[in-house]
Amino acid sequence: MTKLVTSVIDFFYPPFRRIMPPQTFRYAACGGGNTLFDIFLYFIAYNFVLKKKYLYFSFMTISPHIGALIIASAISFFIGFWLMKNIVFNNSSLTGSAQMFRYLLLVIICFLINYICLKLFVERFHIYPTIAKVLTTIIVVSFSYVTQKRFTFKQ
Repeated sequence: MTKLVTSVIDFFYPPFRRIMPPQTFRYAACGGGNTLFDIFLYFIAYNFVLKKKYLYFSFMTISPHIGALIIASAISFFIGFWLMKNIVFNNSSLTGSAQMFRYLLLVIICFLINYICLKLFVERFHIYPTIAKVLTTIIVVSFSYVTQKRFTFKQ
C-alpha cells in the first residue's frame, strides 16, 4: 500500500520539481488529502450525524460544530499518522512509538487551535461552521508542517 500511494503521488510531482522538494510535495499531497477527508468528515458529522444539534451530557453540553470536530479528528488522526510516517517522513530515525507520541502531542495542540478558532469564527464572527473549518485548517496546516518536519518526524 505504501509503494502504491507513494508512486501515485510521485507521478504528479514533475511539474512541481522547480518550486518544491519531493518531501514538501508529498506533505502537501498527503496532508491535503487527509485535510480534505477531515473537512468532508466534519461536514457529514455536523449535518447528518449530529444533525446540527447539541450533544447533552449530564456533565456538559457540546455544540454541534465542536462535536463534529471531535468526530472528524478522531478518524483522520490515524490516517494522517500513517501517511506522514510511511509516505512523507519515512526516513525518520525515531521509533514508531516515539513518532506516534509526538504526533499525538501535535494533534492535541492542533485540536486546541482548531477548537479556539472554531469557537471564535462560529460563535463570535458568525461564520458558517464548514467555512470556519476551512479557514481554521489553513492556520493549523501551516503550524503542523513546520512542527512535523522539525519535531515529530525529525531525521
